[in-house]
Amino acid sequence: MMRRYAWLAIVAAIALAAGIGAFFVSRDLLEAESPPPEAIRHAVIPEFRPDVTLADRDGQLRSLSEWDGKPLVINFWATWCAPCRREIPMLNALAAEEAAAGVEVIGIAIDFREDVLRYLEKMPIHYTVLIGEQDGMAAARAFGMESIGLPFTAFTDRQGRIVTIHVGELHRDQAAVILSAVRAVDAGTIDLAAARARIRDVIEAHSDH
Repeated sequence: MMRRYAWLAIVAAIALAAGIGAFFVSRDLLEAESPPPEAIRHAVIPEFRPDVTLADRDGQLRSLSEWDGKPLVINFWATWCAPCRREIPMLNALAAEEAAAGVEVIGIAIDFREDVLRYLEKMPIHYTVLIGEQDGMAAARAFGMESIGLPFTAFTDRQGRIVTIHVGELHRDQAAVILSAVRAVDAGTIDLAAARARIRDVIEAHSDH
């Protein structure tokens, strides 16, 4: 219990220093929706996926380099985050549908380990889940997120390059657009800049309707 309170104090101090308020002082106080995408500040997103290492649900340390050579869908989430919870059935389906194409879905929980394990007992997640408390926040920042709002999802190509980061709840049609662009990059039919422009144009056009 003391460890939990000490970590909460650290998180609150980090959040205050970053100018984002109490990031998640407790699960009970942060059941509201995460900030809208326009409220999230991006630092410089790295060209290549950082090789973060976190424990999986069994306590085994896993590095993202384990999936080198595969396109990845890396979803950052927490048990107290309502849109994160809503995404899980879609991500389960996506993982099953895209497995034959070599796409791996990985969930990174920025949350207390015991809370994540308890949540997984009632909400099965059929893709790899990595769990990090302070390390999870560090992983999010390594992906270029200066102010951390959940959920957010990074899509990488087979070379490990970050094609795009989607901030906010991810929907199936958005994932389809992004993965189509990732496949085109992997096939060499478009470059990264063209892929990002395609993703932005299609998703923005859909959001206007």
